[in-house]
Amino acid sequence: MDEEQGSVEVPTKVTEPVLSVPNPRALQQTIPTVPGQSKYIQLLNVIEELGHEVRPTYAGSRTSTEKMKRGIVHARILVRECLVETEKSARQ
Repeated sequence: MDEEQGSVEVPTKVTEPVLSVPNPRALQQTIPTVPGQSKYIQLLNVIEELGHEVRPTYAGSRTSTEKMKRGIVHARILVRECLVETEKSARQ
């Protein structure tokens, strides 16, 4: 009798690229104050604060969940304000 021998598949390791996020504190020090820039810096600060709440939220912290919700609402408002300022400056 002929027996078939199956091939063994070796799983390949998939590596994801490292995602670099700008440090808002460094941007505050290097970028001169420009009208409208402060909204962008505020947005970066809110995003940084949201990053600190992700892990506790997954762990089930209710206060972190509420902070995330408030932070997301605040970030959405800042994004709208940044877009309005960008459109204004593009028209000039």
